[in-house]
Amino acid sequence: SSGRGGGSFRFTRTFLHFDTSAVSGGSNFVLRLFSTEQPVTPPKEFTLVIAAISRSWNEGTGPDLANKDYTGTSNWVSSDSSTSWTTAGGDYHDTPRFTASFITGEEDISVDVTTLVNEWIEGTKQNYGFGIFLTSSQEDVSASYYTKRFYSRTSEYVIKRPVLESRYDDAKKDNASTFFLSSAL
Repeated sequence: SSGRGGGSFRFTRTFLHFDTSAVSGGSNFVLRLFSTEQPVTPPKEFTLVIAAISRSWNEGTGPDLANKDYTGTSNWVSSDSSTSWTTAGGDYHDTPRFTASFITGEEDISVDVTTLVNEWIEGTKQNYGFGIFLTSSQEDVSASYYTKRFYSRTSEYVIKRPVLESRYDDAKKDNASTFFLSSAL
């Protein structure tokens, strides 16, 4: 998470990309990120925005959070080692946008992003992935939201890695619930 704290800006953006080239429409798509256990109390009462990134970016290379020697990576200023974002912090489409609200700060993200994924599938929007960040009003406050963490794609806990879930209801349904017992007596 991000926010202003101690007189300095501490903004953070999370970028995620899922390959949707082999996916077809007709499903509901849910973005799921799982909250990690943290050594300190997580931030409370905040909202994250989930938006479509509008241009390519480079994850770069580097083994983990502890080793910050990433090369060619996107950051607050650049989408890769040689190209600046149009707007600091990343370039995003205005629509569609989604939100995930947190009360205790320990919640997971589970947000229906079907409208955006369908745009990617239909080719009306290029798939550069999701950007996740605090609302602009929360980024502008003078308090810090400290750190909210989610498991990453390299987590040893495979079932906790971020996923773009495709949910399709193929249940066969009948009208049994509309039957009623009738008797001539």
